Amino acid sequence: MSLQNITFSKSHNADFYKTLQGRVRDYFKEKNISRFANTNMVLKTIFMISLYVVPFILIVTYFESTAMIVLMWALMGFGVAGVGLSIMHDATHGSYSKNNYVNYFLGCLINSAGGSATNWRIQHNVLHHTYTNVTGMDDDINPGKVMRFSPNEERLRMHKYQHVYAWFLYGLMTLMWATVKDYRQAFKYSKQDLMKTQNTTLGLLLFQIGVTKVLYFAIIFTLPFIFSPLSWWATVLCFLMMHFIAGLILGMIFQPAHVVPTSNYPVPDDSGVIDADWAVNQLYNTANFAPKAKLFSWYVGGLNFQIEHHLFPNICHVHYNKLAKIVKSTAEEFNLPYISQVTFADALREHTKMLRDLGNKDFAPAIH
Repeated sequence: MSLQNITFSKSHNADFYKTLQGRVRDYFKEKNISRFANTNMVLKTIFMISLYVVPFILIVTYFESTAMIVLMWALMGFGVAGVGLSIMHDATHGSYSKNNYVNYFLGCLINSAGGSATNWRIQHNVLHHTYTNVTGMDDDINPGKVMRFSPNEERLRMHKYQHVYAWFLYGLMTLMWATVKDYRQAFKYSKQDLMKTQNTTLGLLLFQIGVTKVLYFAIIFTLPFIFSPLSWWATVLCFLMMHFIAGLILGMIFQPAHVVPTSNYPVPDDSGVIDADWAVNQLYNTANFAPKAKLFSWYVGGLNFQIEHHLFPNICHVHYNKLAKIVKSTAEEFNLPYISQVTFADALREHTKMLRDLGNKDFAPAIH
């Protein structure tokens, strides 16, 4: 079934989102604040970019100690994840600034980590946010045969151990971006006629991907070979470590928000209709975690408030903590679920349980 044929029910709690939108608008009006970034967000932006750039500069210009160079590569991994979670993510949703040029520029920061901003907008904004947990539509739950993220996918023998090896594969996420994934996605999205959503063509996208990857490897991979005192093999290992840290962090933040026992993985009927309003489907298939962990929330770009993000992706994440009270009370008023794990460890435990269940048995998804 094509994307154009998938629709959401208009008669399934549609009043929930209308009511919630009104209350959120009233919140910003009463507080007389913008839905975009504030001063704290700008300061965070400077910090996160510095966490990626400054260690790299020190690697190629200053440090001679092996231990310090390894530490700098590790910090770069945290910087890559921090930039992605806290800056690029908001920018690609247009929620960082009311200036579209600022959003576009900051959204392209993913290119500095070896990824493609255009592919990310298609995968994340167009597919994941529209068709959350819809098998065959949401690329975030379509990692290929090696993992089973949906009960609607075929279960293979190797999936029995996916709750063990998943964490290693998560660590390869950004390395795959930097190498082969963007090219595969480009051809896939071209066949799905999704290039028009970004006003581009396959040829232009492939050219952009090629140029950005050449620049990325010329700077991040090659310069340390020339100027760092480490041996070539140690530099390669440090480069891989940086990507593994970044990928693992990103996987641990994004997947426990959707691949959890409470998700219901909607299946369209024969006419392509999903039996839920779009916003209600977000509640059915999204979970928060660690809402009181302020420092953690600061680093992960408020993505522990995934429910708020999915309902209001056009609002900067610095506001999610306040909006959560409004969303939760409105969901309860309409007798809708609002799933929130107390701690990050709880979220990882639930995600692990779901991976184990998906890998060891066929079962019906949650019913709300």
